[in-house]
Formats: sequence, structure tokens, C-alpha cells
Amino acid sequence: MANRHYIHWAWVILGTCFMNIFINYSIQLGYALVLPQMIADLHFTRTAAATVFNAYLLSYIILTPFNGMLTDRFGARLVIPACAFILGVGTILMGTVRSLWTAILCFTVVGIGSTGMWAPVVTVVQRWFSTKRRGLALGILSSGCGIGFATLAFVFPWLVSNYTWRYSWYALGTGALIMVVVNALILRDDPDSLGLDPWGQELQGNPSYDIGYGSIDYANPLVVLKQRTFWIIGLSYFCICYSLYGITTFMVDYARFQLGLPLQKASFLATVHGLGQVVGVLTITPLSDYLGRKNAIMISNLFVTMCLGGILLSGASWAMLYVFVGILAAFYGATFPMYGACAGDYFPKEIMATVLGAWTPFYGIGAISAHWITGLLRDNMRNYTSGFLINLVMAGLSLLLISAIKTSGGNEVNVTQEIKHHEP
Repeated sequence: MANRHYIHWAWVILGTCFMNIFINYSIQLGYALVLPQMIADLHFTRTAAATVFNAYLLSYIILTPFNGMLTDRFGARLVIPACAFILGVGTILMGTVRSLWTAILCFTVVGIGSTGMWAPVVTVVQRWFSTKRRGLALGILSSGCGIGFATLAFVFPWLVSNYTWRYSWYALGTGALIMVVVNALILRDDPDSLGLDPWGQELQGNPSYDIGYGSIDYANPLVVLKQRTFWIIGLSYFCICYSLYGITTFMVDYARFQLGLPLQKASFLATVHGLGQVVGVLTITPLSDYLGRKNAIMISNLFVTMCLGGILLSGASWAMLYVFVGILAAFYGATFPMYGACAGDYFPKEIMATVLGAWTPFYGIGAISAHWITGLLRDNMRNYTSGFLINLVMAGLSLLLISAIKTSGGNEVNVTQEIKHHEP
């Protein structure tokens, strides 16, 4: 198929999806920044604050698997704008909350909207880029997480000083509503819709993993649940998500109230974290195209484990805390796109969104468990030490699990042939 555009439309798709990620993860990760002010203003306990975030995650993990299947069936061009609208409305409503129950309800709506901001977005980007360019594309895409977090870390103290924490929700919600129109006008489900090849296909030289494996029983995409690879990756994902969310959500509160840092220094952790994510997704994620996804994830999970240990040992040294959070953030940023790329590496492209959606409960249960356990331990023990130690153990388990994935000649084994054996 001839590429009729001077600038390949894949890059336009990537830019649009970048903005979706930027806004969505500014909302999700921004909760950690808003948290201390909400606690002070609304008189929430840490356990209650964790419950608000878990309401978001609960709606997210319940609906994302269905959203993944809807994306495979009807296309991301329909799913993403609809979810952006729900995301925007819910986020604006977060700025109006006055009680725990209204916060839970509004953040639940935000979680419903967020279901269209990862699996469908990652899926459409992977379909527009060849297999050997997915790490590069997903690295650029995921830099939106870190840039959004870092940007909000600069803006948030100014908003608090001049207005209130509520205006951060109003601004982010408005951005999500703008993306409804942008997505509807620009997004296309795949290169075939414009008569194009995926970008990088001509540079690849070899067919991608998801081409040429014959007929698949797409009417029953949940056949992937019978695959050992699916469960090993999912369990590893659960463990690493637990470890990462257990520290990231509470790190500003930890610095502010356990270490006694002023708001500006505590909030600067979010800037360090956000910038570290950008470095990680732009270096580690593209490198995984060459090292192999399994090897890159193993290296990443090892560094996460060591950094969590370093945070525990750094004590009251804010300088060492910044160093370890920065290094941790680089591998945090690379974690989610690398696990997301596994869906394209190990499974056929036609059920990619279904696989990503089916992995979402592992992510969500890990994050929910981390929030409740860490928040509960903090409320009862008056410090985060025990909660952070559990994060360290979970990171180590994620490393052991991913090491059990089979490889062949240094490359990931695609399970499409295994899936075919389950066809009627």
C-alpha cells in the first residue's frame, strides 16, 4: 500500500494519543499532589483518602476488560472520545466535593472515563507502528505520564497559593473535554483505514509477530485466558503495580509529614518523579525493542527493587530521597508501556486490546491493595516504613515471575500458534 502522506499519519495518531495520556495521567497521578490538601481541608484519614483512589481503580478494573473487547470490535475511534467525555465530567465534579462519599462517587466516574485512556490508546498506537518500532512509539506515548505529573507539580503549588486545590480538577477536566473533539476529528483505528502500512514496516525487514499465523477464533478472544504466558505476565504486573503505587501515591505525604519537608520540597518530588519518567520512557522503553521485552522488564524490576530499598535506607536525607525517587521514576515510566507491548509481542493484533483489558484487573488489584494496606499501616503505625517494606518485597516477586516467561533465541515467544490449538 502506498504511503500517501508526507508526514506518516502514525505520528499524528501518536501525538493525539500523547495528549490523551498527558491529561489522563495528570488526573490520576495528580491525586498524590492534591492528597495532602484534601486531607487538611476535608479532614480525611489516610485510609479514607486511599478509599477515594480505590473507588477510581475499582471502576477502572471492572470496566476496562469490557472496554478492551469493545475497542477490538468497534474501534478506538468510537471508544476513546466517549471515555474522554466521561473523564472530563468526572474530573470537574471532583472540584466540587465536600464529603468522603461525594469524592468516592466523583472519582468513580473519573475511573470509568479512564478505561478508554490506556488499553484503547496503547492498542491504536501499536497498530500504527511496526513490531520493531513499538517500544519507540510507546516510549514517546508514555512520556505524557511523566510530563503531565511534572507539569502539575509546578502548577499545583501556585494554584493552592492563589486559588484552591479545587481549580486543579477544573483545569484538568476542561482539558479532557477538549480532547473529545480532537479525538473524534483525528483518530483512525488502523493504517488500513487510510491505505497505509504501519510506520517502520519497510525498515523492519522481517514480518512482525502478529502477521501470517492463520485464522484465530476472534469470536472467543478469552481463549487467551488458557495461556500460561498470560497469567505469568499478569501476576508479575500485579506485583510491580503494587510496589509502584504503594510508594508513588503516598510519597508527597511521606515527605511532608513523616520527614517534615515543607510543601514546596515535598511537591518537588512529583517533579523529580515526572521528569524521571520521561527519561525512562524515552530511553529504556525503546531499548526494549533490542534487548527483548522480557530482559528489559527484568532489568527494570531489579532497579525498582533496589530503589525501594534505597528509599527505606535514606532516612531523613531529602537529597538521597530525590535521587532514589528519580531513578525509580525512570523505571516506573518504562514499566507500563513495556508490559503493554507484551500484548503485541505475545498475542495477535486482532485481540491486542482484549489482552490489555484482561491484564488490567492485575494492575488494579495491585494498586488497590497497595493503597489500602499502605494507608491502613500509616494510620495505625504513624509511619510508612512497614508499608514501604511490603512494596520492596512485591517488587522482588515481580522480578522472579517475569523471569519464568519462555524465550526463543533471545526473542519473545508468540502464543498465536498455541491459541490455534484451542480453535473448534
